[in-house]
Amino acid sequence: MSKLYRKANARAKIDENLVFLPIISSLFTLSLVILLVGVAWADEKITKSHGFNFFGELSYQEDFTHLNYVNKNAPKGGDISIWSMGTFDSMNPYTRKGRSGALASAPFESLLDGTADEVGSLYGLLAKSIEYPEDQSWVIFNIREEAQFSDGTPVTANDVKYTFQLFLEQGLASYKAILEQIVKDTQVLGPKKIKYFFNPDASKRDAIPIVGGLPVMSKAWFEVTGARLDESRMEVAIGSGPYVMEEFEVNKRITYKRNENYWGLDLPLMKGRSNFDTITVEYFADSSAALEGFKSGEYTMRIENVSKNWATAYDFPALDEGKVIKKTLPDGGIATGQAFVMNLRKSKFSDPKVREAIGLLYNFEWSNESLFFGQYARVNSFWENSELAAEGKPSEGELALLKPLAADLPAGILDDEVVTASVSGLRALDRKNLRAASKLLDDSGWLVGDDGLRRNSNGELFSLEIIERSPAFDRVILPYIDNLRAAGIDAKYERIDSAQFTDRKRNYNFDMLTTQHPMSLEPSSSLKQYFGSESSDVSVFNSAGVSNPAIDALIEYVINAENKAELKTSVKALDRALRSLRFWVPQWYNNTYRVAYWDMYEHPDEIPPFDLGYLDFWWFNSDKADVLKSSGALR
Repeated sequence: MSKLYRKANARAKIDENLVFLPIISSLFTLSLVILLVGVAWADEKITKSHGFNFFGELSYQEDFTHLNYVNKNAPKGGDISIWSMGTFDSMNPYTRKGRSGALASAPFESLLDGTADEVGSLYGLLAKSIEYPEDQSWVIFNIREEAQFSDGTPVTANDVKYTFQLFLEQGLASYKAILEQIVKDTQVLGPKKIKYFFNPDASKRDAIPIVGGLPVMSKAWFEVTGARLDESRMEVAIGSGPYVMEEFEVNKRITYKRNENYWGLDLPLMKGRSNFDTITVEYFADSSAALEGFKSGEYTMRIENVSKNWATAYDFPALDEGKVIKKTLPDGGIATGQAFVMNLRKSKFSDPKVREAIGLLYNFEWSNESLFFGQYARVNSFWENSELAAEGKPSEGELALLKPLAADLPAGILDDEVVTASVSGLRALDRKNLRAASKLLDDSGWLVGDDGLRRNSNGELFSLEIIERSPAFDRVILPYIDNLRAAGIDAKYERIDSAQFTDRKRNYNFDMLTTQHPMSLEPSSSLKQYFGSESSDVSVFNSAGVSNPAIDALIEYVINAENKAELKTSVKALDRALRSLRFWVPQWYNNTYRVAYWDMYEHPDEIPPFDLGYLDFWWFNSDKADVLKSSGALR
């Protein structure tokens, strides 16, 4: 209105005899604009829902009473304790600085939350409902009236906006970049109502889930304390979650207690969940000490990740007497993509032949037979154990995506079978693979000298160091080092403490290390943090330093997929391309959870496919706990 008024007033100063007509004209124009805008809003299809799923229908309808996989009547109470390795010097999980304590994000909730039995669906947690137009150019979150922080203050739209700004200004660089690309602006529409406007080229599939999934923290706490999101600190920001931090002893333990006044206790999404009164994390120097601690009852729940332990170390009296339960439970999720990765930022790894040679020299088959008691399968794909893993030769759909990008990918990407991990014999050193690796190294200009070690034309020694923090990996890596040395590589293994490992990984100060690539069944913008060029030198997730224009283009295809068929094709093409770069040496996975716990916990008969949920929807049996304590098995 002000623009229209100024225009009319300016005309009046030129010719006072025409004042009346321009004002009438302007008012008519304004009325017409308002009318047309009203018609446009009326015609625009606005969806209002209790949740969001880009590709399809939500499994749970608006009137659902509880999640299908929980015991809605699970009792509240009791304690559960788990273990973590190494040290911590921060309780802020959202910064690169310091090493945060285990479960440090537990006190925080988001506007939307997912479930453990479906893919791609998000339901209102702090938000009662969401509203968005057909083009998803914006979204409105209607925050629940009853939502409050652990200090009793209400969760407001101002808190949501403030937290968003924190992540935008002080969050991890790779994450900030994604937020900037997606969100154009935010607007507080009321105490419990916030609107996000999205950039025109933002991924429709990402936009709502990313802003809906941001942790929400108390604006007042940050303003009073002067804390920053990008700093290492021991003070825990105030959140709205069912647990708050009770106490900690640095490098020894952290205890979280259930908030007795948790606002969301009776929400359908939360019924039967967050059942333990306390969750304690006990810290140990290494996995061997941790196992002994479990046997003696220092902590009560253990997920076993060492095959040798599972096969040979569970022989203590409490297990024999039935006081400890040992069993496997199904895991329907994608493998974690665990692998040795090479740091592509270092020139020694620039030749793909070198990378292929290094991959040939790891012997999984011997490791699985001799070290792992046959408990594992080999990882081949970044989407292993899912229908998204690339197979065989590229399909027509994959070829359509790959052909324009072939110049930036290794030869054969259009015609060859997908790259799979090398297969070795049951001797630690596979002679056939050693010969193949040696030839590849020769061809790449790394030749063996009189001392049996390889150098390039500049006389530089091919040295390679693998770093690790867990003693459990010694028996895996040392034979690999022997194989690398047999090929003329000056290979070394350096086991360091957890703090050093974290620092060197974050600062890319390594040749090779073990890391994971946890992918999603509906991957999207997070791929940029793992494999994107833009954040390759700042992302804490892109350990390998992948930076390739073809990979960037394929990531965009994945992000912009508009249906499940397009998504599947584009992910397969991306998987194929990533594997062709050979920057990783895939390790192993198991499609079961190996669980051991003192017999005072219970769980639903059917575990959902995507989460074991032992800290989420398991519960405490006080009668069983009393039996253990009266027998002297537990304090």
